[in-house]
Amino acid sequence: MSHLDRKRVGIEHDRVTNVSSTDFPGYYPGEDHSWNLENFKKNFKIDIQYLTDLNSEFDLIGLDASVANAFRRIMIAEIPTLAVEYVFIENNTSIIQDEVLAHRLGLIPLKANPEYMRWFNKDDPNAEPTDYDTVVLRLSAECTANPDAPAGTTDPKLLYNNAHVYARDIEYQVNGHQPEWFPDGVHPTNPDILIAKLRPGQSIDLTMHCILGIGQDHAKFSPVATASYRLLPTIDITGDPITGELAQKFRSCFPKGVVGINNKGEAYIKDARRDTVSREVLRHPEFANRVKLGRQRDHFIYTVESTGAMTPDEIFLKSVQLLRRKCEVLRKFNLST
Repeated sequence: MSHLDRKRVGIEHDRVTNVSSTDFPGYYPGEDHSWNLENFKKNFKIDIQYLTDLNSEFDLIGLDASVANAFRRIMIAEIPTLAVEYVFIENNTSIIQDEVLAHRLGLIPLKANPEYMRWFNKDDPNAEPTDYDTVVLRLSAECTANPDAPAGTTDPKLLYNNAHVYARDIEYQVNGHQPEWFPDGVHPTNPDILIAKLRPGQSIDLTMHCILGIGQDHAKFSPVATASYRLLPTIDITGDPITGELAQKFRSCFPKGVVGINNKGEAYIKDARRDTVSREVLRHPEFANRVKLGRQRDHFIYTVESTGAMTPDEIFLKSVQLLRRKCEVLRKFNLST
């Protein structure tokens, strides 16, 4: 098997080939694949396709799948964030039960830098919250009739005051040193999250304590809504050029933008990245042995969607730092034993 074929997962009409990994990443018997930092620097590459405050797509090129997947798992489960953990309900006369209301509040993502916060000791029943480990939020809303509502309206938002309680109604309670750590305060990442609907005579009055946590404890602490990757698709046209009506049919076998047709009427691969590897082209006998599908084993296309607690690039950088710390701990353990 050639070096190029090694780096590809084969896609055939009835199976996927070359999926097995080696005992050690990049190692093949009878060849020298010893670790070399300069070679790694030369082969490793990061390409950012787009980056916003909530979404990003970037390519990691030149890594083994075990390392690439470690980043994904760390982003989902091990990066600390702040979330509501304790809800002290003083009054709740809405139709939402206390437990459901508390659960709903806990799932609201919060915009707050967790760097300065300490871990709250939940295992100690006598532990008292402090400004170093707990952020306090308040929610107080009461629904009343609106005396100035337009005649004949049936819209609850016009008929009543505080008919809908939103995340924007949550208030941050400043404590101790926290103004230095949170100069912009602590607030929900999306102010339009609906918490409850109230009618006249109903009210909600409660206090929330937010602490540090990680996604493997509860999904509410995960900084990502989704974090996934896929391998870069590869499409090779083999043999004679595909032309004429056959080129049109060939193009229709792929998602839009994958295949183009040049001024000679020949099909060519325009952007394999857009392909979903549907294998539709392999269903047609006229394309047998004329196209080769695959995926590049060391080219990972990451998609990270943040909840808003931190930006996608921050999340990825924190996953790199966490993996490095894990390696350092493991290295010290091996040296000590």
